[in-house]
Amino acid sequence: MSTTKKIAGAVLAAALGVTTLSACGGDAEDKTAGAGDAPKSKTVTLVSHDSFNVTEAVLKEFEQQSGYTVKVLKAGDAGAALNQEILTKGSPRGDVFFGVDNTLLSRALDNGIFTPYEAKGLGEVKPEFQLDKEHRVTPIDSGDICVNYDKAYFADKKIAPPQTLDDLVKPEYKNLLVTENAATSSPGLGFLLATVGKYGDEGWKDYWSKLKANGVEVVDGWEQAYNERFSGSAGGIKAKGDRPLVVSYASSPPVEVLYAEPQPAEAPTGVATGTCFRQTEFAGLLKGAKNEEGGKALVDFLISKKFQEDMPLQMFVNPVTKDASLPELFTKHGVVVDKPENVAPETIAKNREQWVKAWTSLVVK
Repeated sequence: MSTTKKIAGAVLAAALGVTTLSACGGDAEDKTAGAGDAPKSKTVTLVSHDSFNVTEAVLKEFEQQSGYTVKVLKAGDAGAALNQEILTKGSPRGDVFFGVDNTLLSRALDNGIFTPYEAKGLGEVKPEFQLDKEHRVTPIDSGDICVNYDKAYFADKKIAPPQTLDDLVKPEYKNLLVTENAATSSPGLGFLLATVGKYGDEGWKDYWSKLKANGVEVVDGWEQAYNERFSGSAGGIKAKGDRPLVVSYASSPPVEVLYAEPQPAEAPTGVATGTCFRQTEFAGLLKGAKNEEGGKALVDFLISKKFQEDMPLQMFVNPVTKDASLPELFTKHGVVVDKPENVAPETIAKNREQWVKAWTSLVVK
């Protein structure tokens, strides 16, 4: 399933395959190695899901300061990328893996694909994101999966938009919500986990029975839900989407403003802040990395203030460090989700497959 966006991947059309985000060429070697020493590689490889992005100038500054050339291997969605690293455990395709989130974290840790490393600057990372006390992974970003609503629809109908999960099963919102399949989509899974976090293992199935009776529509992925079925997005308007509620991200309204011509004074979409599940993405030094020192430097860079402040407009996620500021686009058009639903990674790992199977039988079949 796809990871946090994700929106950035869809909007920015990130290319598949190996991407060198640098003006430098292939692997450079340290020519100062002593006689008999193996040359030290000056290339450090980041394995990532397809939505990784960084401003070229920001990356070049790191390369100039560190002496390393960064190569990015984009390896599909988060689940597929992680599966490849598990299969190649001990002989990884790169030095650092970025993009494992809290829905997949326990699986990655249980398979032992990372070498512990306490990154420089870790003290600036907010404690609530530091889920691995052994420092096998380092928190890099966070984002909230939430129901978005079409402001114009609800204003025209003179209906208050929903704000909570409980609201979504009320009669006034019948046949209005589209969500992604929890078995094939990261936001779809995140929304399922929001209901598990809210209603518990005993209550989430009953909630989904009510949601199904209230006309929820399920589609395969985010692109179809947001850009085809949702009436509030630019893509949905073109596609004549008729669902004014969609499972997306808390960062979706700023994106609608950023890519509109001309940019509106107010985002056309809103966020139901009582429907959210928080995703956190991590990076880790891969066990068996050919360039371990370069990998450590790269992990340090990913939690540096420079990279953290670059992320929001590149990947449409939030920084996790205390010293990073959000761009005005986010502060003006985004929302703060004070109390997102959370489920412990080990609980997700233990129950994810049976939850998805039960959800599929209940909602899709």
